Amino acid sequence: MAKVQSRTVINGLNILGTIGAGIFLIWAFRVNLFTNPEVMRHYLDQFGSWAGPLFIFIQFIQVVLPIIPGAITIPVGILVFGHVNGFLLNFIGIMIGSVTNYYLAKRYGRPFVKTMVNEKQYNKYIGKIENSRLFDRLFTFGMFFPISPADLLCYLAGLSNMSFKHFFLSLFFGKPFTLLAYSYGLLFVLNIFEHLF
Repeated sequence: MAKVQSRTVINGLNILGTIGAGIFLIWAFRVNLFTNPEVMRHYLDQFGSWAGPLFIFIQFIQVVLPIIPGAITIPVGILVFGHVNGFLLNFIGIMIGSVTNYYLAKRYGRPFVKTMVNEKQYNKYIGKIENSRLFDRLFTFGMFFPISPADLLCYLAGLSNMSFKHFFLSLFFGKPFTLLAYSYGLLFVLNIFEHLF
């Protein structure tokens, strides 16, 4: 009886969490939170010491739901929190989101992944998981390469026979390079535009 009640409570909390996240996302898109760096910066500044955990959550959402552009959120982390803290908050949020993608794919399989990613990219890469050795190398390279479809590759890793150890180590050592490239590359471009206009 207690087990049934605890399961009911957990299911209820999951439903409430999903509804809450949905409401937050609708509001966020209406105010351009994910598409305008200045809006996000102003929003995060209001939360004081809670700004860091909130930004980690935003990065987590950005990885799991491919409708939020990481090109916006990653440099914002550096702008709002500084070089070291911004990098760490980006890294933590993206790591949690990427591991979530891996386990969601393991749990729910191909039909779920197809609903979460771009169909054209899915069709382009799905065949590669049949060759485990080739896909392992592709995944490792993708984690080090800034413009690879990293979120899609994390979902596909969950569909493949890749061990969690290989997945995690490739992610852990590769992501810092892509984060640095995104953060400082995009900030450099923004700086050029600022001087031009």
